[in-house]
Amino acid sequence: MKKICVLGSGGWGTAAAILLHSNGHKVTLWSYDKKECENLKLYRENKPFLPGISIPEGIDFTSDYSAVKGADLAVIATPSHGIRNVAKNIRDYISEGQIILNISKGIEEGTYMTISQILTEELPKCRIAVMSGPSHAEEVSRNIPTTNVVASSDIETSKLVQDVFMNSTFRVYTSDDIIGVELGGSLKNVIALCCGILDGLGCGDNTKAALMTRGLVEMTRLGVAMGAKPETFSGLSGIGDLIVTCTSMHSRNRRAGILIGQGKSVDEAQQEVNMVVEGVRSCKAAYELANRIGVEMPIISEAYKVLFENQKPIDAIYNLMGREKKHESESDFLHTM
Repeated sequence: MKKICVLGSGGWGTAAAILLHSNGHKVTLWSYDKKECENLKLYRENKPFLPGISIPEGIDFTSDYSAVKGADLAVIATPSHGIRNVAKNIRDYISEGQIILNISKGIEEGTYMTISQILTEELPKCRIAVMSGPSHAEEVSRNIPTTNVVASSDIETSKLVQDVFMNSTFRVYTSDDIIGVELGGSLKNVIALCCGILDGLGCGDNTKAALMTRGLVEMTRLGVAMGAKPETFSGLSGIGDLIVTCTSMHSRNRRAGILIGQGKSVDEAQQEVNMVVEGVRSCKAAYELANRIGVEMPIISEAYKVLFENQKPIDAIYNLMGREKKHESESDFLHTM
C-alpha cells in the first residue's frame, strides 16, 4: 500500500483517486476550493464532473497543500495553467526523491514549457514522471478497460507508477520519452477542437479523417524538433489519445469545437462547456512555439487564426485545402531533424 496525494479534484483527478483507492492505496484528494472540498466530503460524489459516481469512504479530502508531505506519490491533476503555482505551494512539503506524477495536459504560455519541465524547474529534488493516453475520466471511473503510458527519465520511477496504477481494467505501459508523451497529450486537444469545429460546420467523415491524420503529422513534427521520438506519436499518448479525443462527446475540446463551428464565439463555447478547454491555451502556445523554432504546422496556424484572430472556420478549411502541392511522406523531414 502506498500513501498517495492527488492534487486536483476535477474529473480526471477524482477518477484517478478512485482507481488508486481500488488498488489498495491510501488516497487523499486535494482541492483548491474549500467549499468544493466540503461538498466532496458531504456527498461523496463529484457532481459537476463525475455525476453518479460514488467516491469510496476510504478517500480523504483536503484543501491543505501539506497533504503531500510524506506521500509516496503526488499526482498532479490540476489544469495546466495552474500547475506552476501548485508546484510552488507544495515545495516546502516535498522531500528529496519524492515522486511527482503529472497526469494533466498542456503547454505553458509564454515559456512554452511542458509540465514536466515546469515541475523539474520548481521541484528539482523530485523524481518526475508523466502519464498520458486515451483515458476519459467518465470511463475510468466506471472501470471500463483503459490503457495509458507512463514516462520518466528513470525506468524505476516508471515501473513504480506502473505497479501503483495497474489493475484488471487499467493497463499501463512504460516509456522514457517524456517530451513525446507530453506533447501528444497536449497537441491532440487542439486537433480535437478542430475536429469539433468540422462537426459543427457539418463536414463529413472524410474531412475529419484527413484532419486527424495530418494533425498527427504536425504533432510529430513539433515533437521531433523538441527531441521526442517519432514512434511515440504512433502510440497511446499520440494516435491513441488523438482518436478518443477527436471522436468522443466526453471530450470537452471536441464539444467546444462543435459550438464554435455552429457560430458561437470562443468565449461562449467555453462558458457553455463549463470546463477548462485545454485546446485553446495549447493552440496559442503551440502556434507561438512552432514559429519560434521554425516548424511548419498549417493546421495549428489556421486554428490559431480562428480562435484568436476571428477568422471564419470555413475560410480555414479553404486555406488548408488550397495549400501548395506536397509529398505525403515525412521521412525526409524527420531524417534531417
